[in-house]
Amino acid sequence: MKSRKTLYSFLVIVMLFGIMFTGCKGDDKESSTKDAEAAKKIIVFQSKVEITDQLEECAKAYKEETGVEVEVWGTTGDDYLQQLKIKLGNNQGPTVFSLAPGSESTELKAYLADVNDLSFINDIAAGMADTIDGKVVGIPYTMEGFGVVYNKDLIDASKITDYDSFANMLQDQKTAGINGFSLSQESYFLIGHILNTPFALQKDPAAFVDQLIAGEVTLQDTPEFIDFAKFMEAIREYTNNPLEVNYDKETGDFATGLSASIHQGNWAYGMFKDFDITFDMGMMPLPVSGNDSLAVSVPSCWYVNSQAKEAEILAGKKFIEWLYTSETGEKYLMDEFGFMPVVSTMDNANMDPLSKSVAEYAAAGKTIGWPMNSEWPAGIVDVYLVPVAQEFFTTDMSGTDFLTALTDAFVEAGK
Repeated sequence: MKSRKTLYSFLVIVMLFGIMFTGCKGDDKESSTKDAEAAKKIIVFQSKVEITDQLEECAKAYKEETGVEVEVWGTTGDDYLQQLKIKLGNNQGPTVFSLAPGSESTELKAYLADVNDLSFINDIAAGMADTIDGKVVGIPYTMEGFGVVYNKDLIDASKITDYDSFANMLQDQKTAGINGFSLSQESYFLIGHILNTPFALQKDPAAFVDQLIAGEVTLQDTPEFIDFAKFMEAIREYTNNPLEVNYDKETGDFATGLSASIHQGNWAYGMFKDFDITFDMGMMPLPVSGNDSLAVSVPSCWYVNSQAKEAEILAGKKFIEWLYTSETGEKYLMDEFGFMPVVSTMDNANMDPLSKSVAEYAAAGKTIGWPMNSEWPAGIVDVYLVPVAQEFFTTDMSGTDFLTALTDAFVEAGK
């Protein structure tokens, strides 16, 4: 009798374990199903506000062709990097996101998946993909350039070659009732882009930034920056205060002939689509210390979140693959986003006038780099440089004091 009870108990235990095991298998199946469902949706977060609407349309097209939903998160642009860091740090990061290759991507390299298995990786123009620790992690958006975007009816670019000619142009335009040149209040449009030029003119920008942070050199004792400060003083004296001008007003005033020139890049052309522009435009260098080159680089790359689920990582890569290899994806990159080709298999026969200027300067070898992305301490523009620029444009701070404050900002940001 005892043996029967023992056998019965044993069978009950086996059955219970079987039920539990079956339940576990069911949970595994449910988990796998959830992973598969996760792969049916990805989240894209990127800093380029000019293409937000077009990216939304691109997301719809992608879902129609693949069945995978793409949720596009919006941003104001200025606080994009901080938003991204918070989301990644809280494990709520997007699947695909953008960063500036260099200091930004290096800082966040723990979140960057290896994308070397994308089919078009070898077709990317030399030096344009972002590679960290021997792995390709970033796919370039486009080649972009910035400088002085000007109205050809109002300015003869061939005559703007140094400080004197630039300052005289500002005075002449003001006398004619036109704003000769415009910056705007957003961080990079206020100080980041324009300050890039004297850095890019250094023999070795990376070494110069290291020396600056270490206190071995100062901006107020460096010729290109001394000349730059004179430009900034002239801008403050003869043009509209940029702290009272946002990006929309800056580009709108240029499009309507109220401003003769603005400090922008080829990305700004998309802002003119709602205006009936009656003049030809081009882009010329900011002639600090006689500079005759545009600042040209890869401003942003696409990255895939390495901390996402494996299915989501794969889905993120597939989205980028589709962008660069499908007919629809290429249409959005070239025609809707207005990007310049960075992959040899692409061609854009409909480049706007500003992109054509960039391409012409690049073809002529008349380019300088973007040390603001690759060499400056991450986050320096928003946190350290903007307050200095704001003080400069609201006080009578001298050019020397302006450079001294910028020097201090780099030392502080580099700690």
